[in-house]
Parts: sequence; C-alpha cells; structure tokens
Amino acid sequence: MTGLLGHRPALRPDVLLSPPLLDGPATVHLVKDPVSGASFEIGPKEHFLVSRLDGTRSLAEIGTEYGHAFGRRLGEGNWQQLLALLGSRRLLVGGPPPSAPAPPGGPLRGGLLRGTLRLVADADATTARLHRALRPLLHPAVLGVLLLGCLAMETALAVSLGELLAAFGWLLRHPVPLLAVATLMWLSTALHEFAHGVAARQVGGTVGEIGLRWRLPVAIMYCTVDNYRFLERRRHQLAVASAGAFANLLFLLPFAAWWAALPPGDDPTRRTLAALLLIGGAQALVNLVPLPPLDGYTMLGHGLRVTRLAPASSGYLRLRMRDRTAAAAYPARARRLYLGYAVGSAVLVLLLAAGLTGAVWYAATA
Repeated sequence: MTGLLGHRPALRPDVLLSPPLLDGPATVHLVKDPVSGASFEIGPKEHFLVSRLDGTRSLAEIGTEYGHAFGRRLGEGNWQQLLALLGSRRLLVGGPPPSAPAPPGGPLRGGLLRGTLRLVADADATTARLHRALRPLLHPAVLGVLLLGCLAMETALAVSLGELLAAFGWLLRHPVPLLAVATLMWLSTALHEFAHGVAARQVGGTVGEIGLRWRLPVAIMYCTVDNYRFLERRRHQLAVASAGAFANLLFLLPFAAWWAALPPGDDPTRRTLAALLLIGGAQALVNLVPLPPLDGYTMLGHGLRVTRLAPASSGYLRLRMRDRTAAAAYPARARRLYLGYAVGSAVLVLLLAAGLTGAVWYAATA
C-alpha cells in the first residue's frame, strides 16, 4: 500500500504510557517522555492508536483494528493530526532526537525560609546501590515475616494504649527525652522517603531526586519517584506508595522489643520508649489515611485507577449541588466514587479530629 496509510511509524520504545485513569467525567492515559520529562494526557481512542505504533503494523492495519473496536474508520487527516502531535513532541522513532530538560541550576533552590537542597547528583544510581544492599530483605518470605512482626507490635501497642498515652503526656513535660524522640522521628521520616525509592527500584521504577526540603522551622527529606504512575501492575504502584509507612513500622521494631523487655513502672527509659512507639506508630498509620497528601491517598488513587481524586470529588460535589442534570452526565462509576470519597473523607476528618482531641486530653490528664 502506498501513501500515508502504508507507513509503519513507531513510537520511541522508552516513551511511557499509563493505564487508564479516571479524571473527572473522562478516562485518560498519561504519556511521558522520560528524556525531557514532559507529559500530557490522551483519551482512550488516541491511546488505542498510539500503543499500536510499533513499526510492524501499517497505519491502514491499525485503522482497521480501530474500526472494529470503535465502529469508525480513520482518514488520512486524522492520522496526520495524531502524527503531527507525536512528531512535535519528538516521540517517534526516526524523528528529531528528544530534548533533555534544562539543568536544574545547582543543588540549592529557594531561600532561607523555604527551599530544597538536592543531596546526591544521581539519585537513581544511589537508590540502585541501596537496593542492591537491601535485596536479601526484599524477598517475599522475609517481607512476610517482617510484616507479621509489625502487626504483632501494633497489637501489643494497642493493648497498652493507656500506658503509651500517659507516657506521651510525661514526654511533653521533659525536654531532654522529648528532643531525643524528635530526633529519632526525623530519622524515621528520612527512612520513610528512602523506602519509597528502594521499593520503586524493586518493581522497575526510577528515582529522580533525593534531597532536603524545608519550610522553616520544619525540614524533611524527600525522594521523588519519576514513573510510578506508569508501572503496569497495580500492586507495584501500591507497593511503592506503602513502602514508607512499612519502613516507619520496621524502624520501631527494635525499640518495641526494648520496651517490652523492661519491667512495668515509671522508669524514664520505658516512658520514653513508650512515647516513641506511640508517636511512631501514629505516624505510620496516619500516613495510610486516604487524605491528601498522605501515602494512603496515593494508594487509594492507584487502587481505583483515579487521578486527582480529591479535587475531582469536590468539583463533582459542587456541580451536583448546582446542576444535578450536568452531574448526571458523569459515568456511573465516577458518580459513585466521587460522591463516596467526598462524604467519606469529610467523615474521616471529623473522626480524626475527635480522636486527636481525645488522645491529647487523656495524655494531659493522665
């Protein structure tokens, strides 16, 4: 076949295509150029075409498949528009080479009160070395044993919740152990971020940057995973998102064993450990709460294949209150998800506020 429809264009093999994601009333796929870092959204029909540009099928053959799937044949004008888009973004084999992003300009960005500091030149290589060192611990059997240990620890802490709350109240009145616990919690937060990177390497992800971010007086580590949205398996995405909370719990295991070995009583060491276990356990569990920007929110989005869940839910709720006819045009799945999340997240915030108020009151009066 001659002409445009006889051509066999190919998408660059490194270009990333995401699974289908619900975004408002629409279903979209993300397309990302890993070289330039640029990304954009396409619809299911465009994804059907783009994902078949492998250099072995002609445009006519892909068009026939498209006609069987969607009941409509594509003309040369449709192909010209799509290929022009991909060509302008340098995503096709044989086209202009992709343009690398501009250098970040140095490790330090921002100012004294607010900014970031890149700590390593090649975050992906650094995480790869850390992943190799920890690989024996990442075997499913080992992870299963560690998970059971964390569950046993959380059960023991729940049984002793009264002691832990009383120890927290004591900690607030003693600056020296309070500083020690705060230092350990900061270290736990750093391990949380590294765990995201190690988990990403385990399932084929890449790490873009590791550094320090501050909004004075708070300064925390961060680890940016570049392509977690493009991992094919949902369980891999969930593993990357949940790795931080799991690392927080693992960090507490030796302190829990130390606390359990001490005799009950008012020993300052036992009280300090009890307060650390309460704060650390709360940190890990709160991170699993499905509210932005927590890891639980990211996990819920991956599990449901939804992007921008919170803003889309609030947007749907406002539309439903203003124009029920327009809201009814949303797909049934979108209506259920957005309404459920809007109501559920509001209830969850109220429950968390009530629980926090009760815990602070108990710790202050214990």
